[in-house]
Formats: sequence, structure tokens, C-alpha cells
Amino acid sequence: MPRLCIYLGIILIMPLALQAGEVPQGFTSIFNHANIAGWHTSMTSHHGNTTEWRIAEGVLTGRQRPAGNGGLLLTDDRYGDFEVSLEIKPDYGCDGGLFLRSNGNGQAYQVMLDYRDGGNVGGVYGERLQGVKTTNSEGWEAVWRKDDWNQLRVRMEGEAPRITVWLNGTKITEFQDTANHAAGGVPDGMIGVQVHGGASWVEGGFHRFRNIAVKRLN
Repeated sequence: MPRLCIYLGIILIMPLALQAGEVPQGFTSIFNHANIAGWHTSMTSHHGNTTEWRIAEGVLTGRQRPAGNGGLLLTDDRYGDFEVSLEIKPDYGCDGGLFLRSNGNGQAYQVMLDYRDGGNVGGVYGERLQGVKTTNSEGWEAVWRKDDWNQLRVRMEGEAPRITVWLNGTKITEFQDTANHAAGGVPDGMIGVQVHGGASWVEGGFHRFRNIAVKRLN
């Protein structure tokens, strides 16, 4: 049963979090909750090459190590038009992202997971891509579950991609690019989860992910 949340006098219906190992109907899991089979660490990302990707009780965690050294974990498979669903639980003060149509260097369309003062969760950004206009999400704080799991669902389709983002079942971002600004103009790429490098991270902080699943649209 969904739970109710009252925000500024508005009653919001908030779906309960999935249990570890569950994925939405119609999606196929791409994370086995035991190891990172099907994924690999980018050794050329400008955010770093941390190998601190760990799995415990069905949860994938990522952190900087040493301090300032972030990184990117990428799928082995490539995706063109697709939806991706996952649950996230970042520590406050940590910046990261969900990478879409990424190359091995981490040039990608990115859904921001910037959970810090003045940050934005769910907006779209061009990670080292030219010509992508940053689009912040709207109203994400109203549906965010503090200190709990939050479900993120992202739909990406079209050569000039249209990216729609839902947080806990509420649409928070609608992005339409003017052209295909992916590196080399490719129509597909890898999905990735990121630990931001540099100072955009709280000491001892973690990003947590579970129930990562994809539905191909083509």
C-alpha cells in the first residue's frame, strides 16, 4: 500500500520502496545484487578510478578512495532507446550521477544525483558534452524520502534525445535536446553510476544503488 505525505498542505501519494531484488514489471535486472558481473570500472574517467564499489545485502555502494578520487561504473552492454529504473540512497553532501549513452571515458548525458546544499536530483546535464543545456528538475524535494530509498525512473529515446525523469512516481524533469550531442554523435552507449571526484563529496560518504533494471524500447 502506498503511503501518504503532506507537503505544504498537499497530500502526496508516495509508493513504497521496492525490496532488494525487486524490479518493476516489464523491466529486466542488470544488477545481480551479488557482484558487478556485467559492469566494469572506467579507468579513464576524469573523476577518477576508484575501485571502491562494494555489494552488501543486495546494495551496490560507491565511495571516493583515496579522498578526491571518484569514478564511474559502467555496464558492459550498450543501450539506445530505453528506460532505466533504480533505487538510490546517497549520503547528504555527496554528488554523483546516472550516466546515459556513455562512452568509456564518461562522456554522457547525465541525470544529476547532486544531494548537497544547492544541489539538484533528477536534472539533466551534459557530462563533457558540447551544446547540452543543463535542465534542473522541478519539485524533487517535495517527493524526496530523506534517509530512505528513492526510486528513479528515466526514459531516453530519439536520436536527439528526449529524457524524462520520474522520482518516486512523480515526473520531475522533461528534457528535449536540439540535436544528438553525444560524443561522436553515437545513438547508443553504456549506462553508468558515478562517484563525483574532487571536493564534491562528504568525508566518509557513500552513494547506494539497488534494483537497477532496464526496459529496451528498440
